[in-house]
Amino acid sequence: MPKNGISPTRKEDYPEWYQQVVRAGELAESSPVRGCMVIKPHGFAIWELMQGILDGMFKSTGHKNAYFPLFIPLSYLEQEAQHVEGFAKECAVVTHHRLELDADGRLVPKGKLEEPLVVRPTSETIIGAMYAKWIQSWRDLPVLINQWANVVRWEMRPRVFLRTAEFLWQEGHTAHATEEEAIQETLQMLDIYATFAEQDLAIPVWKGPKPSSERFPGAVETYSIEAMMQDGKALQAGTSHFLGQNFAKAQNITFTDKTSQEAFCWTTSWGVSTRLIGGLIMTHADDDGLVLPPRIAPEQIVLLPIYRSDEDQASVMNCCHKLKDQLEQSQWRNENIRVTIDDRDLRGGDKVWQHFKQGVPVRVEIGPRDLAAGTVSIARRDEPPKQKLTMPLEDFPKKAADLLESVQANVLKKAVDFRDSHSSRIDTKAEVSEFFDVSQQDTAGFAYVHVADDPAVAEALDPLKVTVRCTPMDWDEDPGKCLYTGKSVSRRSVISRSY
Repeated sequence: MPKNGISPTRKEDYPEWYQQVVRAGELAESSPVRGCMVIKPHGFAIWELMQGILDGMFKSTGHKNAYFPLFIPLSYLEQEAQHVEGFAKECAVVTHHRLELDADGRLVPKGKLEEPLVVRPTSETIIGAMYAKWIQSWRDLPVLINQWANVVRWEMRPRVFLRTAEFLWQEGHTAHATEEEAIQETLQMLDIYATFAEQDLAIPVWKGPKPSSERFPGAVETYSIEAMMQDGKALQAGTSHFLGQNFAKAQNITFTDKTSQEAFCWTTSWGVSTRLIGGLIMTHADDDGLVLPPRIAPEQIVLLPIYRSDEDQASVMNCCHKLKDQLEQSQWRNENIRVTIDDRDLRGGDKVWQHFKQGVPVRVEIGPRDLAAGTVSIARRDEPPKQKLTMPLEDFPKKAADLLESVQANVLKKAVDFRDSHSSRIDTKAEVSEFFDVSQQDTAGFAYVHVADDPAVAEALDPLKVTVRCTPMDWDEDPGKCLYTGKSVSRRSVISRSY
């Protein structure tokens, strides 16, 4: 067995390590279309599990799914000046509606459109146009809709899952009668994202408002969840936007209130994407490959039969099938445990190494010796490769749920410990510069500092390639003076390099 499953290691070349983990885990690969990815079955299964959990959380809070067009008339984007300015450089535009053969026999665009169509970078404008039709009175509110879709943003430097020209996501769009209701919705969805990240993805996050310079184009306030990756950089893992009445006024989304007066709606939008898979990799994977929290692992337990003779094969496979049936009837976190038997005609070591690289949380080996002893050999992905646990066969189905819970908790603990060990409270500008000095350390992490929401802060941090990520809402008040402007602030903020 090689020293590491992934080469290079994280310390040797982090960006290339990431690409190799994606490849070895059979998650995705680049496509013939520049900037676009092919999500392979294992990667898509992870996304489906994420989608299923989130969809249930959305519906439990009254949201319903719908679908809106992929194409948005250019005039719709122009209605909201800040919005179009923020996305203009990333937009893909359709200008023709057919292809014809030219004199050389090559296909060329023909049939120029009367109005260009923008391929959906986000859907506020097209959804807003429909809301303007659907909403008449206060009785029609709130409107709570989510869309699972693909979007296109023409990224200049794509990286699989993290930044691609096309990616999958969900986008929620809601309309409310009052400002208070809309703000409550914005914060509720932020809490859902934070809960999902920590409880299901085992990714610890800080949640809070972004500075003005980092707001979604056209939003009054943008909130995010920020996670630390293993190179110390922050990943914005989800956002929730309070849009005020900006989009409602641009698109005439009005309603008659209880006093028979016409008023503009208050709107929100919020979303996460397949970027979460990239975050999952960079939070948990090690130098041997992917590490999956059991909650979003397509295969939570894999059974590996070991035999040489036909006689041994029959008894071992019979045991594996019985064990699989028992495990699938067991539940963990209110769901049936996901189990598979790997009976492919491959060397045992090759099978083990593949499941290791793909991040399967628990591997169970069963051979003739195990049958004779009435035991199973168990290996956890969150522990060293050679570390194994022997357990009575009859006990394993009863203890499988507790084992999965233990793996889930340990994966989260490792991520929390890493974040905490790479974070520091800083009180001077000199300490900030020292903390982010790449000549002194490769992995800086998070600095917790007093900074004001002021353009001067972004300007001061830019030479360090550092930005203000958010001001965590759950932190206690900690009044102080901004290190760069001297303005009074009530809490510290998270500053970091980021993706």
